Amino acid sequence: MVTDAATEPEPAFKRILLKLSGEALMGSLDYGTDPERLQAVATQVKKVRDRGVEVAIVVGAGNIYRGMTGAAAGMDRATADYMGMLATVLNALPLQDAIEKLGEHVRVVSAINIAEVAEPYLRRRAMRHLEKGRVVIFAAGTGNPFFTTDTAAALRATEMHCDALLMAKNGVEGVYSGDPRTDPDAEFLPQITHMEAVQRGLKVMDATALTLCMENRLPIHVFNMDDEANIDRIVCGERVGTLVAS
Repeated sequence: MVTDAATEPEPAFKRILLKLSGEALMGSLDYGTDPERLQAVATQVKKVRDRGVEVAIVVGAGNIYRGMTGAAAGMDRATADYMGMLATVLNALPLQDAIEKLGEHVRVVSAINIAEVAEPYLRRRAMRHLEKGRVVIFAAGTGNPFFTTDTAAALRATEMHCDALLMAKNGVEGVYSGDPRTDPDAEFLPQITHMEAVQRGLKVMDATALTLCMENRLPIHVFNMDDEANIDRIVCGERVGTLVAS
């Protein structure tokens, strides 16, 4: 069967960065990584790559370990954050494996040196991987304590000259005026500016990351990861979730 290429929508972006929280990989589990969710994400990444879009990914580790939780329990904050960075590698490796099994070439790039399992982060090398059509998974955050993986996503998206940052949320459709889990009157916001998000303290990402996106005029698409097909819809130019843009 021959598919009419004209019926396929043109991608709206040439290069994207997908931010996956640890919770987004957890699925319905209470802890750890859900193999079915991992496979679904890999399938969507493959679909986007088949459209010719270059894909970078930043992974979090909330499904395994949170540095803030360790710090709250009395651990030194820097030590706790380094443990969180290592936990992101534990998410990056199975994601790499799942995407590679679909025939894509993938590189895990770590901000801390783990030479046996990941390449060290070198900006020009990572750019070259993307240009060659490889999926690049950025692990270990920024490599520095006191910075979240949201900040790592904003930083890497800016460094890689991505056209958009896709923020996958677990169980919410986008950005709300309050927490929809606790506030029944929370209003869904289909589009806001970076400045509005900063001034209103909306839960898009942490303030450092949001400010970095604002300064570099990087649009953020915040969407529900419960439907993995949302990734492809956004890439094809559909309005899904909340758009945060200048």
